[in-house]
Amino acid sequence: MRTRSRGAHRPGRAPPAAARREGTPTVTTETPADPQPVAVRERAAAALAAARARTAALTDPVSEPDLTAQHSPLMSPLVWDLAHIGNQEELWLLRNVAGREFLRPEINSLYDAFQHPRSERPKLPLLGPGEARRYAAEVRGRVFDLLERTPLEGTALLDRGFVFGMIAQHEQQHDETMLITHQLRTGAPVLTAPDPDPPHGPPPQAAEVLVPGGPFVMGTSTEPWALDNERPAHVREVAAFWIDTAPVTNAAYQAFIEDGGYTEPRWWAAPGWEQIRAHDIGAPLFWRREAGQWLRRRFGVTEPVPDEEPVLHVSWYEADAYARWAGRRLPTEAEWEKAARHDPVTGRSRRYPWGDADPAPAHANLGQRHLRPARAGCYPDGASPLGVRQLIGDVWEWTASDFLPYPGFRAFPYREYSEVFFGPEHKVLRGGSFAVDPVACRGTFRNWDLPVRRQIFSGFRTARDA
Repeated sequence: MRTRSRGAHRPGRAPPAAARREGTPTVTTETPADPQPVAVRERAAAALAAARARTAALTDPVSEPDLTAQHSPLMSPLVWDLAHIGNQEELWLLRNVAGREFLRPEINSLYDAFQHPRSERPKLPLLGPGEARRYAAEVRGRVFDLLERTPLEGTALLDRGFVFGMIAQHEQQHDETMLITHQLRTGAPVLTAPDPDPPHGPPPQAAEVLVPGGPFVMGTSTEPWALDNERPAHVREVAAFWIDTAPVTNAAYQAFIEDGGYTEPRWWAAPGWEQIRAHDIGAPLFWRREAGQWLRRRFGVTEPVPDEEPVLHVSWYEADAYARWAGRRLPTEAEWEKAARHDPVTGRSRRYPWGDADPAPAHANLGQRHLRPARAGCYPDGASPLGVRQLIGDVWEWTASDFLPYPGFRAFPYREYSEVFFGPEHKVLRGGSFAVDPVACRGTFRNWDLPVRRQIFSGFRTARDA
């Protein structure tokens, strides 16, 4: 995420790709009404403004040396993300939609995520912080003018305001990337947020629930701002399975560590075992053992690891090893989505576990309102029809599945968003984290990353065959 992070948009990934409307299978029960043009413009303007406010909150408190420094070889300097956001907005909206000349054509190659790997970016002649802010602000002013008068129909990019939503999602995904950089940087903390205080309610009735076998509609052909890898809607047959009602907690994961989980090769996929041996990994990233207690570093603050929170900053290999140790497994991507979206009473697939309404604070921990996950088992209002909680928000959840195209997939508007990443090298994450904005998170949203990645806000839940 969005590294994936990383789609979380994965750090440095090119801008999200649009997806045109596809023919809807006859069994699909997705029936959202097309919004009116005024409502689409208002939604797009609000999403763009929210993204820019978050970008400012992530960069304004940071000193100029910290903005231009590379805090990890896995990440870009924050100032690169700042100008890249403006450059991609200019490319897609002012150039591709409005047909205007570039304001700064000489910088385009500097902010091409595919042309320059992250390790090279600190050496590039990047715009300084002040210049990057001015450039992004000038682009945004022209974009708002464009939004007011551009017909939101007639082309695949403009249909129902997709290209504006695409850019809002792109900026929010880079905001998540910048939040990861904040977690990786050392020094005094510069970000603050209240701790989660989610709505209280009865805890889940059981540790796991049975999801009945049978077909369900996976993906979408109607969600206006869905990206190409979420499309088209199609029918999947899924055998009955059991799935955890909440993500795996820190306390549960500590039991795995204390039982020698990191020293027993039988729990690990061979590449994962090589990875933890080569890098001397014995706990989630940012954890350390001190005076008989597990501590973690979180955005510059060292604190005891909270037992009741979902475990965070674990790789796919670590999640897979825990599941094997527990006598379980990771859910497949199709199982995860069926648990999140399928209503066994009506037979339809919802937009979100709780229904079709956009996320609200009572549903999920999203949007960087907090800088940590909430306690596992919270948010009863966000539960699925079968009672599975926190499928959206808190932590990205690793699945067992490789990142592959859906039947009928078509890359749009270019193949570098999704298509070039398809294959067994990348694993799918679902559900979003506390760092994900609602505009870039839905029941069909797919994130992917390499199975070694740990800096992303990733956790997991387990499943088993029925």
